[in-house]
Amino acid sequence: MTFDPRILESCAIATGVSAVSLMALLPLGRRLGLVDYPDQGRKRHAFDTPLVGGLAIAIGMLAGWWHADVFTPFEDAVIWTTLMLVVVGVADDLLDLRVWVRVVTELAAIAIVVISSGVYIRSLGMVHGHELTLGWLGIPFTVVAVIGLLNAFNLIDGIDGLAGCLALVAAGGIELLGRHTGSNLQFAAVAVIAAALVPYLAANLGLFGRVGKVFLGDAGSVMLGYLLAWSLIGMSQGQPRQLSPGLVLWCVALPVFDTLTVMFRRLHRGESPFTADRGHIHHLLMDAGLKPRDTLICLVAFAAIMPVLGHVIHQLAGALANAVAFVVLLAMYALFTACLGRRREMEQPSPRMASRVLAGPGMPARPPSRMRQRSGEGAQHDAPPRVQRSTDLPT
Repeated sequence: MTFDPRILESCAIATGVSAVSLMALLPLGRRLGLVDYPDQGRKRHAFDTPLVGGLAIAIGMLAGWWHADVFTPFEDAVIWTTLMLVVVGVADDLLDLRVWVRVVTELAAIAIVVISSGVYIRSLGMVHGHELTLGWLGIPFTVVAVIGLLNAFNLIDGIDGLAGCLALVAAGGIELLGRHTGSNLQFAAVAVIAAALVPYLAANLGLFGRVGKVFLGDAGSVMLGYLLAWSLIGMSQGQPRQLSPGLVLWCVALPVFDTLTVMFRRLHRGESPFTADRGHIHHLLMDAGLKPRDTLICLVAFAAIMPVLGHVIHQLAGALANAVAFVVLLAMYALFTACLGRRREMEQPSPRMASRVLAGPGMPARPPSRMRQRSGEGAQHDAPPRVQRSTDLPT
């Protein structure tokens, strides 16, 4: 592969346009009320923060893609449906849309890409010389995969920098593990995604101070998961194949691990898998004593190791051993997070458990008062009190 300087130029344009867009959108987001407000439950940030990071990234990516000229029927479909999801995501951040509106939009976006480009998951790769093809089942499998990954990024967006850094790791894994043969369009598109993320990460991690702080918002986290899902599908299913299907999940291992284990625990408790709680890996690590920045470093390092580990196993032991190793690591991850959750329950008992302890043996447990639930560990199970929106800067 020969280096194309246009890719570097496109990345520079994406970074610059994203930075300028971020500065322009900050005051606009406050004026429109596109702001995330802290509460007593899961949202424990210190002050009201604009939700414009995803919009700035989207504008930067569009500029970079335009310069790189990545437009093919597949890329066109992905870009237009991404914009559709961004618009709905912004509306959700502003108006708190019903779940069915978001789900229908996501299904429509996936259907548009599949119908207009013909790209979907047709093969799971080669095992002992035989290709595992899905036939017509590839279409529903693609729907589940794309919706799963975009929601995985949305769910793991819980501390500063995490979703953005995991997107960078995934993009880096694609660039490093992909086979740079033939057209470089998809590699250029992924590189532009990474470049457009840089200004957002600088602002989100506080490099510009409190005034410049932004969050991704649902528009941003869903957008990143959606784009990475289609990038992985397009490069692993196209001809020539630019990424082995056996390496796809390793590029996004941490969001996948976290989402699967969290949803399994919720279902095991008899709750909806979409119930909001503090059961994600970043919550568990911080409740175990790690600071947010240390938690970020640990999780990003873990995520960065996964593509390299998957590549080594795939090269040395083959596709079947690679798949088995992924499942084993998922089980180990689930066990580790279960131990962290059990430790948290022992150190910080829920109000119901505490009432049983206080009641003593043979005494009925006194149900915790509603006020105690809202101010204690059980607060996340209640709907947080609505906060009056304001366009004024926090004091």
